[in-house]
Amino acid sequence: MWCYRGGSISAEPRINDRIRVPEVRLVGPSGEQVGIVPLAKALELAQEYDLDLVEVAANARPPVCKLMDYGKFKYESAMKAREARKNQAHTVIKEMKLRPKIDPHDYDTKKGHVVRFLKQGDKVKITIMFRGREQSRPELGYRLLQRLAEDVQDLGFVESNPKQDGRNMIMVLGPHKKKTEAMAEARQAQEARKADAKANPGRSQNAADTEDADVDVENVDVDVEAPAEA
Repeated sequence: MWCYRGGSISAEPRINDRIRVPEVRLVGPSGEQVGIVPLAKALELAQEYDLDLVEVAANARPPVCKLMDYGKFKYESAMKAREARKNQAHTVIKEMKLRPKIDPHDYDTKKGHVVRFLKQGDKVKITIMFRGREQSRPELGYRLLQRLAEDVQDLGFVESNPKQDGRNMIMVLGPHKKKTEAMAEARQAQEARKADAKANPGRSQNAADTEDADVDVENVDVDVEAPAEA
């Protein structure tokens, strides 16, 4: 009785003695076409070049194999995949909540967070929360959203116009700058700080600690909600 015991199927190509075909279409280490050769001859050439025989097209007839340093190939492939993930941009929607009768100081603080989010290339969902009799005056929330949109128009635009959603009014701001551009600028700024630190090794440790602290605070994403008003 046949029994399947499970286990994952390897996605890695077959190499060297794991290749089980009588002949292969061989590609040399520089990409040159050697032609169809017996498997034994291909393995012999791999030993002469001190390389691996790697099956790169198993479904071809005969299978295509290439002479290469498989360990170096796997390392370089992993580094490319890592770099691709590093540069991948994810769309993030931040949220900022305000009250219709927000204090000027609180408004400036929240606007600062919106500015930072837009500079990072993130979208921002602005929510105006109405309570009690404030619900009868939606124009207060509308004017506040218009004011905020005008204050940050150099960094973002109104992607979704203000609309009522139950007790809340919602507007979405989109950044002018793409996420990938923001990430590239952030990396350049970080590299510039490192270069400056190397060029000025004599500056005081206290100054360096203060700068590092400022950078850490700048890079922390905090969604601040307005405190409830009586």
